Amino acid sequence: MLIPITTVAELGMLVRATRRSQGVRLDDAAGSAGVGPVFAGEFERGKESVQLGLVLKLLDEVGLQLKVDVPDKALAELQALQAKGLRPLPRRRSNKVGSV
Repeated sequence: MLIPITTVAELGMLVRATRRSQGVRLDDAAGSAGVGPVFAGEFERGKESVQLGLVLKLLDEVGLQLKVDVPDKALAELQALQAKGLRPLPRRRSNKVGSV
């Protein structure tokens, strides 16, 4: 089912409902997604200033996909940019310090 999302709070509530329907604890979902449980909880409660990259990790962890309804004119422009060889920046790797 496609559900229109217009706020961070709506998206956070959807993630919470999905996670809870799977019987997954907040800290377990956060750990599996590589984000902190405080961040995950704040996002689920609708904190507006969340990092999109971390939100995408949580969405992936609970099996949700973010899709954008793109107007035809913008899609044509996107295809033109791609034809010029422009690509999104590569995903940065985490700089976590491991234990020795």
